[in-house]
Amino acid sequence: MTRYVFVTGGVVSSVGKGIAVASIGRILKDRGVSVSVLKLDPYLNVDPGTMSPYQHGEVFVTRDGSETDLDLGHYERFIDMELTESSNVTAGQIYTDVIAKERKGDFLGGTIQSVPHVTDGIKQRILRLAEESQADVIVVEVGGTVGDIEGQPFLEAIRQMRNEAPRDCVFYVHVTYLPYIRATGELKTKPTQHSVRELRGDGIQPDAIICRSDEAVPDDIKDKVSLFCDVERRAVIALPTVESVYQVPLMLEDEGLGDLIVESLDLDTNPTAMTDWKILVDSILQPKREISIAMVGKYVDLHDAYISVKEALFHAGALHGASVDIQWIPAEEIERDGPERYLQSVCGIVVPGGFGPRGVEGMIDTVKYAREREVPYLGRCLGLQVMVIEIARNLLGKESANSTEFDPDTSDPVIDLMRDQRDVVDMGGTMRLGVYPCDLQKGSLAAKAYDCSSVHERHRHRFEFNNANRGEFESVGFWPTGVSPDGRLVEIMEYEKHPFMLGVQFHPEFLSRPDRPHPLFREFVGVAKDTLREGSQHSMPLSTIPTVS
Repeated sequence: MTRYVFVTGGVVSSVGKGIAVASIGRILKDRGVSVSVLKLDPYLNVDPGTMSPYQHGEVFVTRDGSETDLDLGHYERFIDMELTESSNVTAGQIYTDVIAKERKGDFLGGTIQSVPHVTDGIKQRILRLAEESQADVIVVEVGGTVGDIEGQPFLEAIRQMRNEAPRDCVFYVHVTYLPYIRATGELKTKPTQHSVRELRGDGIQPDAIICRSDEAVPDDIKDKVSLFCDVERRAVIALPTVESVYQVPLMLEDEGLGDLIVESLDLDTNPTAMTDWKILVDSILQPKREISIAMVGKYVDLHDAYISVKEALFHAGALHGASVDIQWIPAEEIERDGPERYLQSVCGIVVPGGFGPRGVEGMIDTVKYAREREVPYLGRCLGLQVMVIEIARNLLGKESANSTEFDPDTSDPVIDLMRDQRDVVDMGGTMRLGVYPCDLQKGSLAAKAYDCSSVHERHRHRFEFNNANRGEFESVGFWPTGVSPDGRLVEIMEYEKHPFMLGVQFHPEFLSRPDRPHPLFREFVGVAKDTLREGSQHSMPLSTIPTVS
């Protein structure tokens, strides 16, 4: 029988529920329990695909082409699994389904209400994932904060689950925040008490409370939370802010959360010391060197807009024994001031994806700088397209070269709207989405990195390389080294007169794992760490320094 762990959040948003859910999944998986994960988002958008990155952060694309919440990226990275559309449910999806059924007459003239019709729709999606995954445990995150108006139907639905499933099959975790009052040197529990009171008013008594804090949580604070929130003392779990999010599973395990969940849900599990995860965390926390990588993008003011790219760089850095210091550089500033002042000391450059013309000329200037100075460069999605535009302008002499996304009337459309996108009217869920195959050219950087001849990668785009110009680009050493099996779509391009200059149309970051970095990020960081720039030098062990007698 499937068990359920429901995770809610209190006091403030961005308290770390997603990392907590991912960590619970990791803990259970290490004990031999099969796990699947679900994110319930109370917003009325059908999915985050049309939302600004500044509103929502990154849009994470699953293997089946669903545009989902960025927390699914945490789930996949921590638990090392691939999720589908069934793992992200929004209020917009639920209300759309309910209204569509009402229009069809499925409710036989009844009055449609939040309870039971909306709550039933939510429960059906939870049960559907349980049926599809056949997992031992479904870990469910309820987005937002307890007390939000839009979250009420979701809280009511998970409350009802305790009555519909056997009581020993449901476990509630509340993630809350303990503010620190610096003037008095105290952590305060009152906001947590009020949050739990609000949750209990919705009919949910938490079985465990995870106390987030920027300071260590002393025993007397745990005692107070236990007393006033009516949970077992051992169920008050301290989770202070840590250097790396990958420490969180170890901290929750050390605090006893894994044992508590296993006992409460009567799970038959294997003992675990999380040895492999500890080795991974040690490699992250004890780097031998630091390398500086520039992220030149449109949305760098909100780092969550590129969170999977950031994590993929960290994964690759850990493999190479290095910490990656990301320099977040707005493309508009390079467009305004030129690239030298921003890029003169970095060992590598990443240009990630984005939409619209803002900052694109700065990205093109960045490509030119990387090409001429031989700075390792990795472009993904838009990062490939600006490579194509820069080389067309500066090596092929096509001064007006552009993408029709930015200049619909350009005389040299080296990037153009995909053929099957030209009649698309709706914006949501209509891009080229999900996993597609890519055949690799033997002997290319990409083929060497992947160590195979064909790969499958996740996509999210409308525009593509214009094949009419392929021969001209090849003549200057800019080669399509990854293409669709039918040869029609260019997926990867490399500039051969450079140590590492590679662009991809897909999103490799979505497949990177902390213990298994994506091959392209692995190779990029491997070249970048050996690149000397202004003010840097290779380290030399003392034993190799000659002595003077």
